[in-house]
Amino acid sequence: MLRETLSAMRDLPRLREVSSVLIRYGMGDFLRRLGITGLLERAGQILHIPSKPEREQQEAPVRLRKALEELGPTYVKLGQVLATRSDLFGADWITEFEKLQSHVPPVPWEELHPTLTAALGSPPETLFAQINPEPLGAGSIAQVHLAQLHNGDAVVVKVRRPGIRPKIDADLRILGYIAQLVELEFPETRRYRPSQIVEQFAKSLRRELDLATEARNMQRFAANFADDPHILVPQVYWEYTNEHVNVQQWIQGIPGNQLSELAPNGLDRRTLAARGADSVLKMILIDGYFHADPHPGNVFYLPSNRIAFIDFGMVGWLSQTRRDQVVDLLAALSRRDAYGIADVLQEWVSGNTLDDEQLASDINEFIFNYEHVSLQDLRITSLLTDIVTIMREHEIALPADMTLLFKALITLEGLGRQLDPQFQMVEHLTPYVKKVILHRFHPETLLAKGKHGLREAFGLLSGVPRDLGRLLKELRRGNVRIDLDLKRLDSFGHQLDKSANRLTLGIVTAALIIGSSIAMTVPGGPKTFGLIAFILAFFNSLWIIFSIWRSGKN
Repeated sequence: MLRETLSAMRDLPRLREVSSVLIRYGMGDFLRRLGITGLLERAGQILHIPSKPEREQQEAPVRLRKALEELGPTYVKLGQVLATRSDLFGADWITEFEKLQSHVPPVPWEELHPTLTAALGSPPETLFAQINPEPLGAGSIAQVHLAQLHNGDAVVVKVRRPGIRPKIDADLRILGYIAQLVELEFPETRRYRPSQIVEQFAKSLRRELDLATEARNMQRFAANFADDPHILVPQVYWEYTNEHVNVQQWIQGIPGNQLSELAPNGLDRRTLAARGADSVLKMILIDGYFHADPHPGNVFYLPSNRIAFIDFGMVGWLSQTRRDQVVDLLAALSRRDAYGIADVLQEWVSGNTLDDEQLASDINEFIFNYEHVSLQDLRITSLLTDIVTIMREHEIALPADMTLLFKALITLEGLGRQLDPQFQMVEHLTPYVKKVILHRFHPETLLAKGKHGLREAFGLLSGVPRDLGRLLKELRRGNVRIDLDLKRLDSFGHQLDKSANRLTLGIVTAALIIGSSIAMTVPGGPKTFGLIAFILAFFNSLWIIFSIWRSGKN
């Protein structure tokens, strides 16, 4: 199956590298069960397995984390995404995934210059008044350089690392193959939908590779905060921006990880924490489009207690339905409503049977643990972690679009507490939750929903004649087929056969009794035959009675 899936075997060399690393970290049995090692041996790809037995003595989460770090950017980012899936992994795994960091040296200017020239269409020295060959920072996907336009504007030039796209594409294909094999070889993992996780991860990473997509994200966030003087999103210079390069305004401020510089520059940490929380909650609950990684490295603090967000490569989007579920869950958490929490979790169940009584019991226990916790001691991180633990125990997989949301909320609370130890996320959540709930029942909202419902109803009714016409045409052509999928149909047929067999045996038994009675009462008749028939009829009767009793018991 894997041999057919690998396109022209082009990914085999990279698959060999990945397999060698995983085997070195003690995951050879896993690869052998998937059939990957056998495939590589048949294809002549020799696995290099250096002998380092000390690694076998480490715990599995530590070994996997080290393997992901060694495998490079794609796998490091996958581990960072898995760090948000506490509904799938225990605390020891999450702790290790959270340690994952990309340690990538910058690309030398001599190697980067041809890529930048091709992306811009001209040498950077002609387009910019000046550009610094030394990078401001280097990531696994891109690195940034400080430059100045001819009009005097200071800008940041973010350029994608040369040759990274083919390698990431190969890694994503390999991850997709492995996810499919895992579902085939380990049926118990299907409820967690590993292929869907990889698919969502691949979409997110490919969007991050396209620097023009990040620029569009920035433009949209800037529009959403156009009326907020306290939030700044860097300006994009579209004449220089495309898939390979993103030129944006340089933000001169205090980085979010240099908190000691705030007080000397007249900035108030409590005000910054409040404005940062309000801005992200507005993104999530009002706009439905949010910065998915608001950690200190992506935040700058500006004079007048303003906040600038950068790096919009990873963003989250929530549909209106999902936003309503989030609001309902947060509202239930804030008022400690067990039934409200259970209702939302029920909507996230997919494919597996849920034990409603046990779920209600676990949620009530969760509520009891927080019943007497004061508002100032309440941590949204702890609440979400406990909720996700309940979900994991009941095999409720967190929807893919919710993982980034939970990550953003947890990161946001951590950032707020770094600024202000007395920061209370719940205090900022409550007004937004109330605002959204009140908006649901606003006359304009109800009127809009009513109009939408009427349009759908009229559209359905207007389409009935056309659909009926198509159905009649297909009936005349003989193309209509009715498929019946009756559960336990095979079992029903088996039971029917058993009943028919018992009925036939009963008829035979009755015939034996009648025949033997006649044979024994007729003068000169075959009395020996009649006696044998009576004995057979007796045992047949016992078997029929026993069979009926056993089927009734079952």
